Amino acid sequence: MDSKDLAVKFGLTAISGMTAETVTFPIDLTKTRLQLQGELQHGGVRRGALGTAVNIVRAEGIGGLYKGVSAAIARHIPYTGSRILIYEQLKTVLAPSAEGAPPPGIGTKMALGATSGALGQFVAVPADVVKVRMQADGRLVAVGKLDRPRYTGLRHALSTIVRNEGLLGLWKGTGPAVQRAALVNLGELAAYDQSKQMVIQSGMFNEGLQAHVLAATCSGLCATICSSPADVIKTRMMNQKGDAKLYSSSIDCLRKTVQAEGLLSLYKGFFPTWMRLGPWQLVFWVSYEQLRAAMGIGGF
Repeated sequence: MDSKDLAVKFGLTAISGMTAETVTFPIDLTKTRLQLQGELQHGGVRRGALGTAVNIVRAEGIGGLYKGVSAAIARHIPYTGSRILIYEQLKTVLAPSAEGAPPPGIGTKMALGATSGALGQFVAVPADVVKVRMQADGRLVAVGKLDRPRYTGLRHALSTIVRNEGLLGLWKGTGPAVQRAALVNLGELAAYDQSKQMVIQSGMFNEGLQAHVLAATCSGLCATICSSPADVIKTRMMNQKGDAKLYSSSIDCLRKTVQAEGLLSLYKGFFPTWMRLGPWQLVFWVSYEQLRAAMGIGGF
């Protein structure tokens, strides 16, 4: 694959990723607020997903559902573009050269998905840190822990974090973020690739919209099951600021969270996560596959 093909695919993934992120962002913000709810039993009213979303609108207006969206969209340009291209490139390298040989198995695809997700997320951590903090600010203002949001936008957030916490502050929570991305893509990319392959080989559907929708649905569920615990830990680690640290590491966060809130706390926000990842996968994969077809590139 030459550099022009790589650039085209990177652009298509960016467009599809930004579209999917914009459509599903309110669900992502609700999930983040749920994951921070009751953190180490610091009080506050506990609500479900619908109650949390309604409370955000009441307290912050409709715009409150899109706090941090600029950082989220910025994150998906390097993150989604990198992970998709890395996965395809690695899969091509590992594909059997003999004609008629079977494609890589599910175990290989899971390993490729985890590797691709980890590498892509490392590049995108600064935007992820900003997104999580901007999403959390509305809750902190509502409960009186902040007089006003810490950041006015993406650029202000980046400069403020670097000024107050140093350049490494932009990579706070890198460990759990990379772990979470590895687990998401272990489920997402491998599940999409494998389920689409099985659907087409079974004769149920040919390469096309129906196969893409079915594979994307399977992908969203698998990604949610694999990634929810790491997602909770990542969110809490990234939300820490300055020297006011509740956790010293992702392992410490895991231990304290389970001790204080129980094992099921690792699946806080599971249904909003699924409700977000399901539509996200659907919008992303359908749009990406259609864009590839329009550009004369084969299916993923």
